Amino acid sequence: MFAKEGQGLILGALTIFAVLALLGWLNGGWLGPFVTAFGAVIFLFTLWFFRDPKRTITKVDAHTLLSPADGKVVVIQDIEEPLYLKGPAKQISIFLSPLNVHVNRIPISGTIEFDQYVPGDYLVAWHEKASELNERSQLGLRHDSGQKILFKQIAGAVARRIVYHVTTGDAVQTGQRYGIVKFGSRMDILVPPDADVLVSLGDKVRGGIHPIARLSGGS
Repeated sequence: MFAKEGQGLILGALTIFAVLALLGWLNGGWLGPFVTAFGAVIFLFTLWFFRDPKRTITKVDAHTLLSPADGKVVVIQDIEEPLYLKGPAKQISIFLSPLNVHVNRIPISGTIEFDQYVPGDYLVAWHEKASELNERSQLGLRHDSGQKILFKQIAGAVARRIVYHVTTGDAVQTGQRYGIVKFGSRMDILVPPDADVLVSLGDKVRGGIHPIARLSGGS
């Protein structure tokens, strides 16, 4: 199964493969197989990148956040968040390499109250300023308990296109598929300062599978 957001790029990669294969056949000699193989690598990598495997979402209590992305936890820190939480917050950042599944999922059920797309730079996704300077989407969600969560899709040095399918007023569910960042990215999740972080630096997580934090009031 492949992400619908990647259909155009998959078709483009297939076209490149077909053209290079034709050129390789017409050229003949030692260069022909090399050109054809190069086109095949481009096509197969694009298919791999846009894979969207069927996933059974982990059942958790209503106060637990599941990872919104596949990747590696690269930041856990206390910050001031002026945009939506408007105060102290805990930040968890997950880096997605080009080899990870790039489908993004809602971390916890609630209602989207804030929706902002920000064009920007393309620093490497693990850069400390990537959250502030890179192209990104920023979604603020109010949990049923009234607590606020902010989560961001952040483009990296290779990723050049952010796609998401929710907006202000939408009721969303834990683990719900909501978007994708094409070709390498990062996810930031910001929770209230009294939330319990359930992951450590270096942990590898999967979207909709691994718990990453628990809001206060949960069991």
